[in-house]
Amino acid sequence: MTLSLSAAGLTKIYDGRAVLDGLDFAFQRGKVHAVIGPNGSGKSTLLRLLSLLDPPTRGTVLFLDGEEPAPADISVRRRMAFVFQRPSLFNTTVLKNVEAGLAIRGRPKRERNDVALDALRRVEMEKMADRNGRTLSGGESQRVALARALAVEPEILFLDEPTANLDPHSVRIIGKAIEKLRDGGRTTILLVTHNMFLAQRLADRVVFLFEGRIVEEGEAAAVIERPRDERTWRFLTGELAG
Repeated sequence: MTLSLSAAGLTKIYDGRAVLDGLDFAFQRGKVHAVIGPNGSGKSTLLRLLSLLDPPTRGTVLFLDGEEPAPADISVRRRMAFVFQRPSLFNTTVLKNVEAGLAIRGRPKRERNDVALDALRRVEMEKMADRNGRTLSGGESQRVALARALAVEPEILFLDEPTANLDPHSVRIIGKAIEKLRDGGRTTILLVTHNMFLAQRLADRVVFLFEGRIVEEGEAAAVIERPRDERTWRFLTGELAG
């Protein structure tokens, strides 16, 4: 069965301020959901709560394994993967960085090399497999981080600004890899991005967050091209600081 998730009354308070304020939402299984909104609207916080990296102040993250409830524990976390805006690679080879997630999940050692190399090919980094991960450029590091996530075949993939401040070559490769994963239809992808071209190209659905609340949600083309809410329109046209 494939894992799916939803949020019920999800709230996160920092220093007396509600960064997320009572979110209720169900993410469609096997779809790409782009989460957009101004800086400080709660996008990255939402991903951290949904991925169980941080606990909510109130509310619940709910998982279903097929149609059955699944506990929000380590077994569920190992069925998900997270790619951060600023990836942290280990002080070892690129190949071993990608193998690390497989080892944690108990993948047999004899299989790790082939699986990791295949993931590196998907982001065009296989020729750098023997390089130290700490010597890579920003774009190369992000491609390795994505390969590390792809290698474990996550049922839910969280991407927090995966193309921010990257060179066009890396943006193209990362977008292509996400597109291929989306077309497989087996992975639910939550993508936080300021890149509206990327959101429109990759996303099935778009969620617009503003001041910790969902203001608008719908099919990607409809939200981006024909937003219903004035705040969404102002954000997309650059009138609302983002």
